[in-house]
Amino acid sequence: MEQVLSDNLVISIDAMGGDNSPRVVIEGLAIANKKNPDVHFLLFGDESKVLPILNSYPNLKKVCELRNAPEVVRNEDKPSQVIRNRNTSMYMAIDAVRKGEAKAVVSAGNTGALMAISKLTLKTIQRIHRPAIVSIMPHLTGKYVMLDLGANTECDAVNLAEFALMGNIVAKHALGIEKPRVALLNIGAEEMKGKEEIHQAAKIIRNSQLDIDFIGYIEPHELPNGKADVVVADGFTGNIALKSTEGTAKLVVRLLKNAVKKSWLAKLGLPFMLGVGLNLKKTMDPRLYNGAMFVGLNGLSVKSHGGTDALGYSVAVENALKLVRQDFVSTIRDELENVDLDLLSQEILYDAY
Repeated sequence: MEQVLSDNLVISIDAMGGDNSPRVVIEGLAIANKKNPDVHFLLFGDESKVLPILNSYPNLKKVCELRNAPEVVRNEDKPSQVIRNRNTSMYMAIDAVRKGEAKAVVSAGNTGALMAISKLTLKTIQRIHRPAIVSIMPHLTGKYVMLDLGANTECDAVNLAEFALMGNIVAKHALGIEKPRVALLNIGAEEMKGKEEIHQAAKIIRNSQLDIDFIGYIEPHELPNGKADVVVADGFTGNIALKSTEGTAKLVVRLLKNAVKKSWLAKLGLPFMLGVGLNLKKTMDPRLYNGAMFVGLNGLSVKSHGGTDALGYSVAVENALKLVRQDFVSTIRDELENVDLDLLSQEILYDAY
């Protein structure tokens, strides 16, 4: 396919990632293209499958370069199986960021593989031990940052403290909160509850003199209340919390629809509640919060939900664009350079004695 890339902003796309690729990917890019006509896309995927769909969107095709990727990372593949295979659409899309051909990569593929390849290819910032998946979620009075959402199923206290530090930076710059309130997700507010790693992480954050407004522990039922601006968890716990929240949001919308269908009185009042209903749907629609960033890498890698539709995928792409325009990776890197991360490990050693 003819090369169309220029000096414009370029986003690298894993066209084969996700449950319904490449159709949903191309449809999502078409939506994003209408809002961002100046952005170009570098697509990696099976030409025989991608090109027929891309041909249906002539305006999008004008700002795309398609490069054939003969292999695909499947959902069931283990990261260790694919991490060195440079012929997959995922690897090639990420590597384009490393080479400087694109400013960010978006994939709806295998989360573990995306994390592993991104870390191997883009490397971590400074002395950060592990990158984390971070996303912005809605609560009662605004939005909050949550991490990790699935990149690291097991974390030690230092990992959690680093997540708190990175989440604090994300909240300051992405949400514009001058002094974010940071909390550790736990099964209770009492000190004796929860895993030892969480207790140690709390001690590290409190004692390491980091510039963080640490408010202690937050319980899962408090997430929607606006108690914290940054919520920190290991990837296993965070992913369960995220998916439970998404499932609850869908349940509420379905219950409201069913209630309206069963009541003629509710149907009569529907025109008067239309605005409220639309606002509620918009606030609770998980597609509108799609696109989680791997924070802590020397490059921007964005994970879209694998089962999302075209609208959700377009949101992930637009979130990547927003982060690129904010020069987010450089911001994170610059902020971390002003922090002595060795203090975190030193607190663990000090506590051991």
